[in-house]
Amino acid sequence: MARVEHTGISDEERVYQILENEGYFNIFTWQDSAGTRYREHSHPHDEVRWIISGELHITENGVTLRLRAGDKMSSRADTPHSAYVPEDVRYVCGSR
Repeated sequence: MARVEHTGISDEERVYQILENEGYFNIFTWQDSAGTRYREHSHPHDEVRWIISGELHITENGVTLRLRAGDKMSSRADTPHSAYVPEDVRYVCGSR
């Protein structure tokens, strides 16, 4: 199951530094418009999503996590999940 930390940190530059120090690679910023949906899929690496602004809902194993600015979600490789964007969102992604 994904792990969520309510870090309170939403400064993009600081988020990049923290993720680099934690050993993440392929770190990039992504943004989606309200109403965007991602069908169930998985990733080949452990993944992180750190919300800079807005809101993102991730559903994994039937449980929906509501992520907001400052929230950091970590998930294991090959874990099926889907996503919904209820309001415009900007977040930092990384793999490990």
